[in-house]
Amino acid sequence: MSDNEGPVEHTTIIETGGGGGSGGIVAIVVLLVIVLGLLFLFRDQLGLGGAKTTSITVPDKIDLNINTN
Repeated sequence: MSDNEGPVEHTTIIETGGGGGSGGIVAIVVLLVIVLGLLFLFRDQLGLGGAKTTSITVPDKIDLNINTN
């Protein structure tokens, strides 16, 4: 056989279906875990911690002294 037998045909197979797209789901899950972790770490600064309560005392009676001349 010689090198001058004519053009050689090559076939390229490209698969486009299946196997892709799971990277986006993994990225969303990782982002959600990071956001929940940051919310847990900074919950006191964001006012989400339930340990601190504000107590307001209102007097039963208010005495007013008005001087009229």
